[in-house]
Amino acid sequence: MWTLRALVRRTGLASRAAVAYGTADADADADADRTDADRTDADRTDADRTVADRAVEGEPGTPMGPGPEAEPGPGPEVERPVVMRPVVMRPVVMRPVVMRPGAYGAGGFDRRRLLTGVAGGVVAAGAATVLGRALGSRQAVDTARGGLALPAPAAPAAPLPAGTDFRISGLSPFVTRNRDFYRVDTALVVPQVDPRAWRLRVHGMVDRPIELTFDDLLRRPLTEADITLTCVSNPVGGEYIGNARWLGVRMADVLREAGLQSGADMLLSTSEDGFTCGTPVDVVMDGRDALFAVAMNGEVLPVDHGFPVRQVVPGLYGYVSATKWVVDVKVTRFDRDEAYWTPRGWAAKAPIKTQSRIDLPRQGATLRSGRTTIAGVAWAQHTGIEAVEVRVDRGEWRRARLAAVPGPDTWRQWALDWDAAPGRHTIEVRATDAAGRTQGEQQEPPAPDGATGWHTITVQVA
Repeated sequence: MWTLRALVRRTGLASRAAVAYGTADADADADADRTDADRTDADRTDADRTVADRAVEGEPGTPMGPGPEAEPGPGPEVERPVVMRPVVMRPVVMRPVVMRPGAYGAGGFDRRRLLTGVAGGVVAAGAATVLGRALGSRQAVDTARGGLALPAPAAPAAPLPAGTDFRISGLSPFVTRNRDFYRVDTALVVPQVDPRAWRLRVHGMVDRPIELTFDDLLRRPLTEADITLTCVSNPVGGEYIGNARWLGVRMADVLREAGLQSGADMLLSTSEDGFTCGTPVDVVMDGRDALFAVAMNGEVLPVDHGFPVRQVVPGLYGYVSATKWVVDVKVTRFDRDEAYWTPRGWAAKAPIKTQSRIDLPRQGATLRSGRTTIAGVAWAQHTGIEAVEVRVDRGEWRRARLAAVPGPDTWRQWALDWDAAPGRHTIEVRATDAAGRTQGEQQEPPAPDGATGWHTITVQVA
């Protein structure tokens, strides 16, 4: 019997009612291309089950329609009246799909694979003659993507400073490989957008509405920037975060060309699959590297990351900034329009909160006594991390050493040497950002605007 997922793959149908945002490398879908006839549910691991699977299976918390979730109640009994139970409003839970980081070599991304200057402009896999937007087949999109040569940036990122990555085994690398980047996806099918048919419409509270083709976008000056993205669903100590070097057109430049009208405070962006996202205008226009991105870590943007174009805005959680497959930007007001997640219980505006995480040792690890290293990452995008402190068994806070960073928009590695004595120990971490704000101890869940609290682990020392 065919599952809905298999039928969608077989027919190539795309659900505009599906919703997606976040990032993932196209390589992550290679295994998913096997049909259900080749692969049974028995040989699928939990890591293989994307949010799309869970939506098909009806797992609670996965949004399937426009309304709120209903609180389940008992069904009617024989010869008894049916009791109408009230619908209870509560935040819909975003369920990310995580591509867990693996071992990382010393090479980082290869600029030479991407930054190939093309004299006289750029040809995007062929002439852009198709009117409107269209979903192409995966094969056609892969062919178009593979044929792209993107120009060198007008504003390249500086080389990473020495000491950016401690290269400690088990510590998240400074640059997250595309295939390891976390993924948040509730779409049944990843949109396959042919760059020849792609259009970006900018309209609403502007003096001059704009419509851009992919070639139009690539003819503009490109900016390269190191930016860490974080999902609002990330719990304390969670892995729904990754850092990459992005290439794209500054959103502020496009908006200035369109001419923002007085009173506009929201960008309501729409994805090819219908997902909507509300981003504050003042954030995009304040000088930060908010981009219509076309490349990631020296490669043309992967399909699962939003090829051909996605938004990247440092300092905001993804659900209010990181629209993938973006095709429409309406300049409007927060008191006039709502983005997808707002009526589902999540905050309309969501700046990223200062957080830190222990990567090493892992929770529940058994260590040998003696000198060992405690290490992890901390982040406060567009503010920067000033200090990280660690304490063991509620003793004195000790300052960790910090890795170098290229700027305030990325996470920062930290490490501390510890003389571990035999026994069971509790390790806690907290960060202070460049504005002087130190994390509070109280842990709060992700809803409605991001988790807070100290990441705490326990280990056994033999």
